[in-house]
Amino acid sequence: ATRFTTFERIGEVSLVVVKRDGRREPYERAKVRSGLESACKGRGIEPAVLDSLLSSVEDRLAVRGGEVESAQVGALVLEDLRGLDGVAAVRFASVYKGFQGPEDFEREIQLLVEPPSPPAG
Repeated sequence: ATRFTTFERIGEVSLVVVKRDGRREPYERAKVRSGLESACKGRGIEPAVLDSLLSSVEDRLAVRGGEVESAQVGALVLEDLRGLDGVAAVRFASVYKGFQGPEDFEREIQLLVEPPSPPAG
């Protein structure tokens, strides 16, 4: 008997991602998953946890409609990673935000230590 260990999502997310340069591409779960795996490498995070995080992000993106900016995808992933693993969050942020130097890492770490206050209102 053949046994399958991969899980397929029912009703794949059909989104168009608007890149920073204005290009539009179909959303690719595998691309986002690859970035997550790189950020989480060696952190002991189970693949099922990454799948759950990614599904949560996709569910929130689907509510926004057919087109999303790549920055929105990255921001949602980063938000969830911050709650999961600080080191993975900083790693992901370094690529997503295009860190140029140590001060960028310092700023991101500061966000983990002292999250910004919600706007008054």
